[in-house]
Amino acid sequence: MSNTPNGLSPEARDISTYLDTLVKEKWIEVPLLPDVASRVLAMSNDPDSDAAALSKLIQGDPSLAGHVMRIANSAAYTPNASMVSLQQAIARLGMNLITEIALAASLNSKMFKAPGYDARIADIWSHALGTALWGKELARASKKNVEASFLCGLLHSIGRPSILQSIAEYAEKQNITIEEKEALLLEQIFHVRFGSVIVQKWEMPVIVQESVQHYQDYSHAKSNKDQAMVIHGAAQMATAMLWPDMFAMDAVLQSPVFADLNLYEDEIETLLAQQDKVKSAMEAMRS
Repeated sequence: MSNTPNGLSPEARDISTYLDTLVKEKWIEVPLLPDVASRVLAMSNDPDSDAAALSKLIQGDPSLAGHVMRIANSAAYTPNASMVSLQQAIARLGMNLITEIALAASLNSKMFKAPGYDARIADIWSHALGTALWGKELARASKKNVEASFLCGLLHSIGRPSILQSIAEYAEKQNITIEEKEALLLEQIFHVRFGSVIVQKWEMPVIVQESVQHYQDYSHAKSNKDQAMVIHGAAQMATAMLWPDMFAMDAVLQSPVFADLNLYEDEIETLLAQQDKVKSAMEAMRS
């Protein structure tokens, strides 16, 4: 447990030992990937899939279909017209965008149960959505893989809610408590390792697995360094957008990752001009 800091309470150190064991033994309780999300992902990677098949798949889940239509008809995506069918939404917005909306609606904070940490999990998912959306913009600006960036960004922090759920369950079972600041510290320490196990068990594409594993230190990524780099930068931009009082966007954009992505000053200015667009899309997806 070399990553565990000194100064933790005995209860927090006990939980840290437990989390470490979960990772090493791969005993993490991984939530089932929603069936529709799994099928949407498979369809997105199938060159023979078409709009009719995607529409039929989403319509098979009435709740999801309603959610997708509400987002598609939001001001973020359709400011001047109202669409009445999934087929119309797919025709107007495209299969890629409807796929992203469906995935965001399927993979959400409700997958995890962590009593006492509901507000934090909501923040985690807001940040995941922000990272996914900034990932697309950053990939486009730096001429990287735009299509993969949304999913990589959406899942980059999937280990965080899983850790909080594990802490809540273990604390209840052992009848112990720890301060929230210690729980959040453990979340920060373990989330990459937890996330790596989750996306591996979900059999996500290698580009997603490497982004989750290496987005914090993209120099260690093997075959998908560019994607990990994009998610690193996108996560920083999402943080600044969500919590501007604590993190200034101008300061964030001085991070070395943007130079590593070979972005020039005018390209960064163009990227920054997308903030209202990203914020509007994020609000539509998380509401």
